[in-house]
Amino acid sequence: MFEVSLPDFVPFLAGLLLGFAITYVTLSLRYRIRLHSLSKSFSVKKGKIVEQLAPYFRSFPYDPHDARFLGSPVDFVVFDGLNAGKDITIRFVEVKSGRATLNDSERRVRKAVEKKRVSFEVFRYRQ
Repeated sequence: MFEVSLPDFVPFLAGLLLGFAITYVTLSLRYRIRLHSLSKSFSVKKGKIVEQLAPYFRSFPYDPHDARFLGSPVDFVVFDGLNAGKDITIRFVEVKSGRATLNDSERRVRKAVEKKRVSFEVFRYRQ
């Protein structure tokens, strides 16, 4: 028959255990990365839905009829007072939830507004 002595079996057993350990670590890391990815994806989708529904929340400080969704680089342009027939104040509104902060484009838009680099123009299309 086939005989295996203990000194011959130890390297085999060590290799087998090492293989199991590497497989376990690899699979658990993959699982955690996937879970983190799904969680992040859910947060992004939730944020995109919330930003479009924001004018219909009670806490939204403007008339929803005055808000126009852009999405990027700001979420809304609010023509405050338009629906009521009053003088209009134009506001750029960015919706954020949680600990989200402005990205570079949003900060640049805010800076342009603060420095009054805003204008109104009429484009006439001619054939």
